[in-house]
Amino acid sequence: MKVENEIVRDAAFTEDFLPASAKIDNRKLEMLEDAYRNLLEAIGEDLDREGLRRTPLRAAQALEFLTQGYRQDLEEIINDAVFASDASEIILVKDIELYSLCEHHLLPFIGRAHVAYIPNGKVIGLSKVARIVDVFARRLQIQENLTTQIAESLMGCLEPSGVAVVVEAKHLCMMMRGVEKQNSVMKTSCLLGTFKDDARTRSEFLSLLKD
Repeated sequence: MKVENEIVRDAAFTEDFLPASAKIDNRKLEMLEDAYRNLLEAIGEDLDREGLRRTPLRAAQALEFLTQGYRQDLEEIINDAVFASDASEIILVKDIELYSLCEHHLLPFIGRAHVAYIPNGKVIGLSKVARIVDVFARRLQIQENLTTQIAESLMGCLEPSGVAVVVEAKHLCMMMRGVEKQNSVMKTSCLLGTFKDDARTRSEFLSLLKD
């Protein structure tokens, strides 16, 4: 049973918590709530027990947040934070935390992204690099595609001389099920422009990652 006919959000998911463009409409949120209710019933749980009475709603709201990348526009995220600059050396943002959901099992993968670019007359606000990572991470993903999407989006909005992205992550679909290997880390990279074509530039980038 639903707690109420009308969706009532938890305190952590107020209308101000997500940007307007990232919110899902109430009809779809109700669909998610129904889906979680069916899932709990299918595994044999009692939806009337105290600990689960609001779980379908809470889970729906959590998934709304974890997949908000589908409802975000890259241009809106960047929001005119591209500036003219004479900088011409590697700009690297390391250790950007990322949390995503594997599209094969809907289980999380958790890790870090390292994003570098060589300006060609333009730079982007520092926080926007992390926001670009989040836009693509908060969708159902495989890590290989996530890495490429981050690199190509930065290449498109800045037109730099080159972009390099490395993502390293642990996958719960491998840790909690299947082979159940706890210490394996997957690393993926995407090199574009100068980072792909010039060995010295690529070597400098890899050396910066080790610092």
